Amino acid sequence: MTEIIERPATAGPVTGPNWGLTKFLDPLPIPPVLRPHSWWGQDMITIPMVAKQQRLHSQLPPSTLWTYAGHFPGPTIEVRSGKQLRISWSNEIDGEIPLVAVQGPVTDAPTSRPGRELAKPGYSIVEGVADLPAWTVVHLHGARTNAGNDGWAHNAGLKGTSQLAEYQNRQPAMPLWYHDHAMAITRFNVHTGLAGMYLIRDDEEDALDLPHGDRELPLIITDRNLDTDPATGALTGQLLFKFPYVPNGPMIPFSGPFSLVNGVIWPHLDVDAKWYRFRLLNAANSRFFTLNLVDENNTPVNDAVRLIGTDGGLLPAPAALPAGGLTVAPAERFDVLIDFSRFKGQKLKLRNADPRLGGIEPDLMEFRVDGRAKHDSFTLPEKVSTSYTRLVHGSTLPEDHDHVWIALLLNAEGHPEMWDLEQVDADPGGEGIIQVQDPAGGLKTFRMIGRLFDDTTGIFIDHDRWAVWNIVHVANGGPAHPVHIHLTEFQALFRRSFTTTFDQASERTTAPISGFTDVPLEKYEEGWKDTIIVNPGQWVSVAGKFGGGTGEFMYHCHILDHEDEGMMRPFVVHPPEVAKFHVHPGGGHHHEG
Repeated sequence: MTEIIERPATAGPVTGPNWGLTKFLDPLPIPPVLRPHSWWGQDMITIPMVAKQQRLHSQLPPSTLWTYAGHFPGPTIEVRSGKQLRISWSNEIDGEIPLVAVQGPVTDAPTSRPGRELAKPGYSIVEGVADLPAWTVVHLHGARTNAGNDGWAHNAGLKGTSQLAEYQNRQPAMPLWYHDHAMAITRFNVHTGLAGMYLIRDDEEDALDLPHGDRELPLIITDRNLDTDPATGALTGQLLFKFPYVPNGPMIPFSGPFSLVNGVIWPHLDVDAKWYRFRLLNAANSRFFTLNLVDENNTPVNDAVRLIGTDGGLLPAPAALPAGGLTVAPAERFDVLIDFSRFKGQKLKLRNADPRLGGIEPDLMEFRVDGRAKHDSFTLPEKVSTSYTRLVHGSTLPEDHDHVWIALLLNAEGHPEMWDLEQVDADPGGEGIIQVQDPAGGLKTFRMIGRLFDDTTGIFIDHDRWAVWNIVHVANGGPAHPVHIHLTEFQALFRRSFTTTFDQASERTTAPISGFTDVPLEKYEEGWKDTIIVNPGQWVSVAGKFGGGTGEFMYHCHILDHEDEGMMRPFVVHPPEVAKFHVHPGGGHHHEG
């Protein structure tokens, strides 16, 4: 692991745009790699969760973090496809939660600055956060495993307990990641540092002879805020969970003025003039990153970048970046190749062009390309995954599959919600009704059968069965939501825009939603994924097979504040033989050809 050179902490007050921190000063750290060891023929690892001090920049004092095995991000766990692994996630965390939570009025843009600013009107400590114990549960995001191993949000444990999880790894090569998933406090626990990458390897990936070793690196992108010394104004290194609020309105998710890659603010990486492979993960609470590779004039050079994989594994062929850059939502992963050979002796930057930055520093990190020509045996292949199959109704996607309908919306108070929908014959009147004029199936009327996590479970899917999830974002404005479905990898079938008729005050559509227009999928969106962006006024349909595990799982928005504030719902996967005997309110089983 690359060590950060320690330099004196910044003295005196700090001001924007970089708040006294030198950009690209520190080398990019590489998390250590853990490979399982066998015990009586069984691969096992124990990973302790511990409090640790770590500098997020060499000009900062150390920050106290909660970590996996003493590292932020946690160690990269590497496994072989089909090789079962058991992990004991051991909670050994001492001390209080290492962050201070503050809220400030949205009109003052509190997220754009460090410091508590409690002397300013409208700023206050968020009561109760300082009292939170180390109550943790680990979710291996993207894993196909039984529900008992999945990190059910209520099943968190306190210090001195261990979560024993079994991961079958019966999945092709793909980048998973692990993070805390404790009910109602995921945003705080992940913010303290509880996240890391998990890579599955297989023979198909090996045969490609992709850049590896020192030329295959994780890039785990996050954002944070930091407190300041009230006397001097200097950054202290104390994690600050600072977010805006609207009086009597919805909670607005956290974002911060400091961007980190692999746990360091604005690092640099020395590279040879060769191809490199980067395993990119957005582990931020809510921030979207629209990434461009730019030269020293901040001109994009994205033609040197190719995407070869997404959340759920390798793409069929390399894909170029979209014209405006690659938008990566929280929890999304991308397998990225960059050809540095054409930039000998130059400095490049990974830069965020997302329009939601709000004046925050757009640079993430710098690549420093060696000036010497280097022999590189790797050449970009025309095809990547030969096992990939595009899902098509009636052939690779069987006609006999389940349909699940979900609505994303803003409720009468303006809070984002996620509704389970059940199809009914006619509009019964009242709230909680969504009508859709489906271009392929005529008028569909749905009623809401669950809106909070602890409401009655409404979605039941037969084990090893395909299900098409129809996610309709009916809000008139509001945020885009990265929707994550546990247990499965899916493919996007289509993305359609529409003009919504949802009335927020009455919490129902006033007329059937119609006027759908197809929005072309990006080439990489045809890949296997487990998290997908759903924008306001869009209907996104995805199809996945629900095998590899049974029990009760979760689906949710992966903006962690939204998840904690209620945008998370359960679903059950059970054997079809059992389903015949299972009585549940409202049915909840959706079989359509």
